Amino acid sequence: MSKVNVLIAGSTGYIGIQLVKLLVKHKRVKIKYLCGNSSVGKKISFFDKSSNLKKLPKIIKYKKNLLNDVDVVFTALPNGEAQVISNDLLKKNILIDLSADFRLNNSKVYQRWYKIKHSSIKNIKKSIYALPELNRKKIKKYNIISCPGCYPTSILIPLIPLIKKNLINHKNIIIDSKSGYSGAGRKIHKLYKNKNLYESLSVYGIKSHRHNSEIQQELNSNTNKKVEFTFTPHISPMFRGILSTIYIDINKNVTSKIIYRYLKKYYKNEKFIKISKLNSPLSTNNVINTNRCDLSVCDSKKENKIVILSAIDNLIKGGSGQALQNLNIKFNFDETLGLIWKNFFM
Repeated sequence: MSKVNVLIAGSTGYIGIQLVKLLVKHKRVKIKYLCGNSSVGKKISFFDKSSNLKKLPKIIKYKKNLLNDVDVVFTALPNGEAQVISNDLLKKNILIDLSADFRLNNSKVYQRWYKIKHSSIKNIKKSIYALPELNRKKIKKYNIISCPGCYPTSILIPLIPLIKKNLINHKNIIIDSKSGYSGAGRKIHKLYKNKNLYESLSVYGIKSHRHNSEIQQELNSNTNKKVEFTFTPHISPMFRGILSTIYIDINKNVTSKIIYRYLKKYYKNEKFIKISKLNSPLSTNNVINTNRCDLSVCDSKKENKIVILSAIDNLIKGGSGQALQNLNIKFNFDETLGLIWKNFFM
């Protein structure tokens, strides 16, 4: 059985390590190179003590010539760096990017939100925003695959089908999202050095969070409507997981049961989407260490409003797992390969 040779650039961050831990168990993947900067010369097991990581190659500095030996390049790097690597790609290479470098289809919008001038504008048109459950068929046609952000994943999965079907008011959506601190990367410990990160809840980016641009782009482009929403993210004193609470005005003659049944039908064939019973409470604990997105439709005290709860593991469905899911789609592997394990469907 032939294997796909991969290079992982940015292998020691929270997302990078989680990606390595998934790929090392994937029977159709061979990890050829692990690349980094400050970690050059170290073993990945220095950063994570999992026993199955000990035999992997030492971390080396990325060089263009390494692309000759690999089929897939995963980039879990700071914003801007995947653009540089994309300019080195050979025809045979597939780039699966976990940063924001190719999520936005307009370089000026990217620069406005990320404060970086895009250095690979030519490759934006060659890339796809790859949320598998919503654009699976298109993913196979592209060699630059951009994985959605963690917050947007939890938000777009429930909202896009409902807006497209005209079941909800698209002018007054309120999104309250809480993420484990791993979502901010290892730098969070320095940023919160003088604050109580582990026992407090913090709000941030009320107006300026970068995922606003991504959420807006995808809601508008997938529904052909000008969607209006308010998005407020929080850092929660837990390591991983996201819970998004979405407040929605439903359209005339629509009920929570109709919303529930429609989402159930829309995602009935999706292995990684679980629709809980109507009015079920939801916890990040439902999805930790899975590639699932769990949804729950709940009644509000007001008749014309409902609440949708959406939970994911930000490091898997919101990051490395979705990247692996996209690899499986691109290479016509079973989409669940390497992504379903013991207790996954609990």
